[in-house]
Amino acid sequence: MTNPLNAAPARTTTAIFRPCTAEKTGTGLIFNIQKFSTNDGPGIRTTVFFKGCPLHCPWCANPESINPCVETLTDPRTGETTIEGKYYTIDEVADICEQDRDFYEESGGGVTLSGGEALMQHRFSIPLLRELRRRGIATAMETTGHVAPPIFNRALDELDYLLIDVKHHDRKAHKRWVGGYNDLPLKNLASAVERGMEICVRIPVIPGVNNTPEDAQAFSTLLRSMQIDTVQLLPFHQFGERKYEMLGRTYAMTGVPALHEEDLTDYRRIFIDNGVRAYF
Repeated sequence: MTNPLNAAPARTTTAIFRPCTAEKTGTGLIFNIQKFSTNDGPGIRTTVFFKGCPLHCPWCANPESINPCVETLTDPRTGETTIEGKYYTIDEVADICEQDRDFYEESGGGVTLSGGEALMQHRFSIPLLRELRRRGIATAMETTGHVAPPIFNRALDELDYLLIDVKHHDRKAHKRWVGGYNDLPLKNLASAVERGMEICVRIPVIPGVNNTPEDAQAFSTLLRSMQIDTVQLLPFHQFGERKYEMLGRTYAMTGVPALHEEDLTDYRRIFIDNGVRAYF
């Protein structure tokens, strides 16, 4: 079977979306508020998923996060529809998050902003972080890093923990696969490192994109040059495939096998041999 990744990334997976208008009304457009999250930062957390993303990764497990507007998912098998995206005020989101304060305090958790890219709605997301901290709730953010540095730095002022992806070590390959160069993510990551922030750097390991031994070596060299000695490897999975069908979009990763931890033993070893603690 032909590997679909041997060809150029399918541009049919993306569309030209109109700008999000949520911030003009003093609200944020959110498609999920997930309680009891354990993979989005320390402890038990509430993860707030924002609509809109500046990048278009073909392997995105949350394709409903890319479009910055309300949209409808339709199950072609049953005809059932789901509306993705709801407008909230800052107090509405903060009140929902505060319901689980006891769990945060017991586990060392808090609230994580995710997406999409929460900083596409920075006029809402940064004040939300500020309000959460005012209420004594620890804050974290999962980000692409593909954000204007002044905005990113304002967000860092309100964060206790940062999770950031390094999707590719090569700027041209980064542009080819996800629609933007890696200059901004690396510049913003360097700013967070310089501040001495607590950071979780993550690499989504994707077959045919960045999963060769040469990629592992290049990632290791890049991270060490930035004084980063720990990285989380995220093996590719197919969990979001059905959502593309429900959105009426082409899924470019059809037929690409999922990766498992045992598939990346040698890949991980290269990081370790270069002084970077790599974990799953």
